[in-house]
Amino acid sequence: MIIGVPKEILEREHRVAALPDEVASYVSMGFEVLVEAGAGEGALHTDAEYAASGATVVPGAADIFGRADVILKVKQPHFNITEGKHEAEMLREGSIIVTFLHPAAPDNHDIIRTLRDRGVTALTMDGIPRISRAQGMDALTSMSTVTGYKSVIMAAAALPRFIPVMGTAIGTTKPADFLIVGTGVVGLQAIATAKRLGGIVRAVDIRHAAREEAASLGAKVVGYEVPDEIAIGEGGYAGALPAEWIDKEREHLRHLVSEADVIILSALVPGEVAPVLVTEDMVRSMRPGSVIVDVSVDQGGNCAATVHGQETRIGTVTVMGYLNIPGSVPVHASWLYSKNMLAYMRTLFKNGPDAPDYSDEIVQHTLVTRDHEIVHTGALHAMSKQ
Repeated sequence: MIIGVPKEILEREHRVAALPDEVASYVSMGFEVLVEAGAGEGALHTDAEYAASGATVVPGAADIFGRADVILKVKQPHFNITEGKHEAEMLREGSIIVTFLHPAAPDNHDIIRTLRDRGVTALTMDGIPRISRAQGMDALTSMSTVTGYKSVIMAAAALPRFIPVMGTAIGTTKPADFLIVGTGVVGLQAIATAKRLGGIVRAVDIRHAAREEAASLGAKVVGYEVPDEIAIGEGGYAGALPAEWIDKEREHLRHLVSEADVIILSALVPGEVAPVLVTEDMVRSMRPGSVIVDVSVDQGGNCAATVHGQETRIGTVTVMGYLNIPGSVPVHASWLYSKNMLAYMRTLFKNGPDAPDYSDEIVQHTLVTRDHEIVHTGALHAMSKQ
């Protein structure tokens, strides 16, 4: 059984799915490992290190995809300009891919269909359930930690004013106002980082427990009450709100948005399209020079003005829709992700390299395509709305 680790090709993506230490573990499990030349450079690991760990370093992606039984990636397949072919079409028919697929996101539906048509078994790392046995595999939490931190740093760099109170000989500046929408792992890290930088932080979440955690970090919690049976989904994550509750949340956010200098949007329901909570007219109501970082863009985005993978301007407001914020912190992000991946692979192949266990509860949650069918509930639900 051959594992292939290609170099990531998404713009601004510098992570890698396996570091040399994890490659050595795969070899000890009985796998042969192929690593594309330069795959670890962004995370500051050389080809020589991979070779020393037991991998075979190969010169190009075509060789990796053409030979590997299992492809380990960070991000969903993309068009490979060098090879002139989409990675989804480069996969061997009947092979396995493990990566972040975000299968409910509309932009990824064609990729999911291609994987289905080619008989690829696709497993998504954003489907790991929140149970104690899966904690070491929870790549979504790991990458959310990175994203929450870096989203605030990105906003600070784009904001045309100071974040903390600054006393000068000619007066004192006012601190920047942050609004954090969604206080899961991303939101909590964003709160902590914004507080460290000296900002005033307000936070919104539909879950009572999440609001309490936000308050414990020093954020001012500004609503919004939703019955637990509606607010909380499987595993403690936020639930998918009915349309009438989404409308209520938008109205609750309207005045908060107009008062913010920076908004970090991270309201997500695992496996579902992200709810649009900030409309374009709400963006236009913001203070001049304000910044929105929409980190839910992988699943469609919380802001109607977000452009997938790009930074745009609505009047004087900057809206960031970058797809791979953790890719800008590749050393620690790769360290976290590669360990999550190894833990997952040990569960998937607990019966040996030639015997993947698709009946395991954790694996069941991550299955997207198998046997020429789409089996992911969130993806099927999102596709049915198109």
